[in-house]
Amino acid sequence: MMSGQTPILILKEGTERQQGKNAQKNNIEAAKAIADAVRTTLGPKGMDKMMVDSIGDIIISNDGATILKEMDVDHPTAKMIVEASKSQDTAVGDGTTTVVVLAGELLKQAEALLDQGVHSTIIADGYHLGAEEARKQLTAMSVSANDDKMLRKIAITALSGKNTGVSAEFLADLVVNAINAVSETDGKKTVVDTANIKVDKKSGGSAADTKFINGLIIDKEKVHSKMPSVVKNAKIALINSALEIKKTEIDAKVQITDPSKIQDFLDQESDTLKEMAEKIKKSGANVVLCQKGIDDTVQYYLAKYGIYAVRRVKQSDMEKLAKATGAKMVTDLDDISEETMGKAETVEERKIGDDRMTFVTGCENPKAVNILIRGGTEHVVDEIERALNDAIRVVAITKEDGRYLPGGGATEAELAMKLRSYSNSVGGREQLSIEAFAKALEIIPRTLAENAGMDPINTLISLKSEHEKGNKNYGVDMEANKISDMLEAGVFDTFRVKTHAIESAVEVATMILRIDDVIASKKSSAPAGGAGGMPGGMGGGMPGGMGGY
Repeated sequence: MMSGQTPILILKEGTERQQGKNAQKNNIEAAKAIADAVRTTLGPKGMDKMMVDSIGDIIISNDGATILKEMDVDHPTAKMIVEASKSQDTAVGDGTTTVVVLAGELLKQAEALLDQGVHSTIIADGYHLGAEEARKQLTAMSVSANDDKMLRKIAITALSGKNTGVSAEFLADLVVNAINAVSETDGKKTVVDTANIKVDKKSGGSAADTKFINGLIIDKEKVHSKMPSVVKNAKIALINSALEIKKTEIDAKVQITDPSKIQDFLDQESDTLKEMAEKIKKSGANVVLCQKGIDDTVQYYLAKYGIYAVRRVKQSDMEKLAKATGAKMVTDLDDISEETMGKAETVEERKIGDDRMTFVTGCENPKAVNILIRGGTEHVVDEIERALNDAIRVVAITKEDGRYLPGGGATEAELAMKLRSYSNSVGGREQLSIEAFAKALEIIPRTLAENAGMDPINTLISLKSEHEKGNKNYGVDMEANKISDMLEAGVFDTFRVKTHAIESAVEVATMILRIDDVIASKKSSAPAGGAGGMPGGMGGGMPGGMGGY
């Protein structure tokens, strides 16, 4: 601008703008802050975080996705890292902490290259080349997973470090049993729909009381006290229509001129309801699970006929019951027959904690099953649920892919060595960023060693030495506090989780690297008694209230 000229204002007053290296530095610092926040939770010896929300509710967990979801992150770059973690959780169910830690380290290594004058686009191109080569190497390194013993060890690895109050081996058996029950083979391909594994939780009792149910649990009690509490050799009718007199859709008025006809009118309604119960009895069904309401009169007659009935069962539970028992949902009572009824060894009402629940057990070849979680406190139950959900997803995708990788940082250490060798064939400035990518991968075994109380530098040196000798399965044995063969130690990683984690970390890191201009609108003023509007963006780190950091 020449002297004496009026400055031209393009952006609104109050808008903040950061450009060039300053913007890149701030974005990288925000990503590193998020990575440092969850880094201590990585691995079986990882520490827990306590999160206290605005109303005082407490969550204690070392699950990366849970921690990041509960953190009230304000910085836009930090939000991008959190989104990558959520994407990992949605896609494969585990590896959320790995994504964040690896993305933070990729940006940290990129920062050093930026200081040396390497352009961010060159770094991003090198990272993409590295990710492509890493995927090829991961496929070559993967080992075939073909039996329950391997699936159990993969489940144990996923469960290790979770503060569940019960052994990982015990929960791993439940997970493998559930996965095997719902898995289906379509030709040569195995498909596992984890939505068919229902996880219920009830605080009270011991975590060791957690059990696998070869059937389904419905969080409902029988509708009438005179109904049997236990039904053996159950013939189950699934009804998705109401067992009551429907109200007319239009307003109707019935005029009765003869007082003697009032009783006839009431009797006719009662007969209609009784006929519903008789149709069910005639069909041979001894258990009725209804998605809608059941009239008191129908309840009375069903109890009289010794039929167990539950009403207002959720649609999702009805669908799972059909898969578990082999029943077909019917709308018309005349359609209930041997072909439409499901079968179970036992249907019974049990009291769990303060609630009464219906257990449908002993189903023959059920394609929907249940795991009931118990625990001394609500926090324990919640953490077991998070651990089980991770393990279920991990074992399911391993059964589908039929492949796994050595855990304990062995995969990352081998990839780092292979990528350094690969970078020599690339040449140019991209070689520098591929070498930075290789160095960033070593953050995983380094962090595992730190969290186990081992010397991270000595551990990395020993690990590199073993991998250079060709011992590609050597990783950090956190139980023995040394490096050893991970396949022999039974520490496994999931192929799809590891592949997706590396790809997600590279994508978010390169996206952040390519940002050289951050324009943040002025924060809108908060209305009286309410929260503010859209966040201003460059507010920096993580706000207070985060206990445990």
